[in-house]
Amino acid sequence: MQDATSRKTKVKKSTQKSRRKKPAAKRELIVPRGNRRYIRRNAKGRISESDDVSGPSYLGFDKDSYPWKPDVDYRKHPARYRIGRGEQGVFICEPYKSELTPHWRFRTPFISKQSAARLFRLFRTYLINDDFVGADMARKFLQMGYTRARRYANYKGGRKYDRAHDYALKERGTGDPEKAESAAIFYEYWKKAEANKIYAARKKDWKDRYG
Repeated sequence: MQDATSRKTKVKKSTQKSRRKKPAAKRELIVPRGNRRYIRRNAKGRISESDDVSGPSYLGFDKDSYPWKPDVDYRKHPARYRIGRGEQGVFICEPYKSELTPHWRFRTPFISKQSAARLFRLFRTYLINDDFVGADMARKFLQMGYTRARRYANYKGGRKYDRAHDYALKERGTGDPEKAESAAIFYEYWKKAEANKIYAARKKDWKDRYG
């Protein structure tokens, strides 16, 4: 009887061990285009986390050479729009900035779901109206919903750098766990936008023609 009970206990413990989460993958340092980043990859080898340790980009910001200008109406002059990298120009390009900013929120998962869904609908509307610049700007807001929410999830108050200590990177893991849920919601919609075949074709053509 004791042997049977012992075997059951061992099986139970073995099952519990097998259900334990696997340890997170190690972080690795990469330097794309001179930007130092620590990344973590998922089981498929794709980047699941990314931390820029080069310092805040705004410290070396050159306003004159920045391709996006606040005094340009990009709906009237779409050829002046550049896709750039990531979310560049998202808070500059008008009239899209004013059209999209009111819908961009990530304070709670519930608010994030409403926000991401609304931005994605606008993304599709821009595409239907043959307005690639608007569609790309909507995609940037979706992407920024993910990156900003992740920052708040990783760092207390969303503050990644310590201004009082020469902009040193603050301690990771001090943020709001709820923001990770918001980030996941925006990530889903962002990737859905990126996967849109019409958008992908227009994006490639735009980059080839304008950059």
